[in-house]
Amino acid sequence: MDSIAKTNAAHYNDTVVRQFSIMAVVWGVVGMLVGVFIAAQLAWPELNFGIPWLSYGRLRPLHTNAVIFAFGGSALIGTSYYVVQRTCQVRLFGGPLVGFTFWGWQLVILAAAISLPLGFTTGKEYAELEWPIDILITLVWVAYAIVFFGTIGVRKVKHIYVANWFYGGFILAIALLHVVNSAEVPAGWMKSYSAYAGVQDAMVQWWYGHNAVGFFLTAGFLGMMYYFIPKQAGRPVYSYRLSIVHFWALIFTYMWAGPHHLHYTALPDWTQSVGMVFSLVLLAPSWGGMINGMMTLSGAWHKLRDDPILRFLIVSLSFYGMSTFEGPMMSIKTVNALSHYTDWTVGHVHSGALGWVGLITMGSLYYLVPRLFGREKMHSIKAIELHFWLATIGIVLYIAAMWIAGVMQGLMWRAVNADGTLTYTFVESVKATYPFYVIRVLGGLLYLTGMIIMAWNVWMTAISGRSVKVAIPAVKPSHA
Repeated sequence: MDSIAKTNAAHYNDTVVRQFSIMAVVWGVVGMLVGVFIAAQLAWPELNFGIPWLSYGRLRPLHTNAVIFAFGGSALIGTSYYVVQRTCQVRLFGGPLVGFTFWGWQLVILAAAISLPLGFTTGKEYAELEWPIDILITLVWVAYAIVFFGTIGVRKVKHIYVANWFYGGFILAIALLHVVNSAEVPAGWMKSYSAYAGVQDAMVQWWYGHNAVGFFLTAGFLGMMYYFIPKQAGRPVYSYRLSIVHFWALIFTYMWAGPHHLHYTALPDWTQSVGMVFSLVLLAPSWGGMINGMMTLSGAWHKLRDDPILRFLIVSLSFYGMSTFEGPMMSIKTVNALSHYTDWTVGHVHSGALGWVGLITMGSLYYLVPRLFGREKMHSIKAIELHFWLATIGIVLYIAAMWIAGVMQGLMWRAVNADGTLTYTFVESVKATYPFYVIRVLGGLLYLTGMIIMAWNVWMTAISGRSVKVAIPAVKPSHA
């Protein structure tokens, strides 16, 4: 027994990384499948088959939760466990807590997958889950924080690598956001009322809602970017100083961006303006991160020709740059007057979710999986190549269709005749949008096909390899 403990202590804990990596791929397929189905429902409403739990209103939160928290969350926790061990050169802290974070998180996902189609919801975007599941999320997250920060606390390397700064910022911010926004009064087993009311409720919700994007879908994945791009490129980070400056700037400014979701509402005008100003300021740190990632490839651009994994990682950054330019522009009140409540917003979200989050995760998992299963490379490089092109074309089709649809909707809704009556009815705008909904389904299908190819490739790599134990090296001054 003692010898097993000693063996374990001398090796990294990659079991949990393997578990999260595999589940990230599985939940990715499930979440994207639901996404394509509800996109098809918008084009062909009969697809709900008159069944309440297949209705768009119930499946849409299932899709967002599955893609953000099941696919993205599993990838984030898995990669953060891999990165923190390598950069600190110690085994994961916390013993049984490590396993609890995996099984607890999967239980959260399962509870969401059952409760949301049944119609149990708080009605708060990205925070739809009812209070018993919220409590479980809190317990898992506290365990995750103990494991992550505990590992940093016992590190053998003096320096804390920048990827861990981003992962750490993401863990702390999400804990704060979740606890404050999910404060609610239970009124039954799966029913609750928010602790806030009226405009305060809206403000707290969008402080949470936008930062679910800012810290979950941005800061966490920047941690991924700062480890896996230098590793795959075989180059050091372009500017370490820029990475720290951009970290602090991002962390400070993102917190204030929420009110831009509430332009032209009952929210006080000054609060709306604060949200807009901070959203515009956000452009600088966001692009700082993108430029830093891109320039890491300085002197190694030729690698993009024959390395599809690196291509995933770098193209994700171009989508990150595009989304973080578009977001601040959409937060300007005059632009927002046209874009709000239209499909332009949906296009913007998906250029970030599919382009940035999706591609950086896929690239990172393609780097990880062979190493976790004792293989030199993935089962099929050609399949990675095909996946890249399917994903990229799928994203472009999706976002282009939504941009055009969104601007058209905004213009149609605002058009007024000389006598002051509306030029178009709402139904006419829906009818005009129909072809773009069909193009969106096609884009989503291509993206989903790519994800299914990835699942096959990961499966083949896993079954032809074996679970390897990686010895913790003697401490060197260099990182990982």
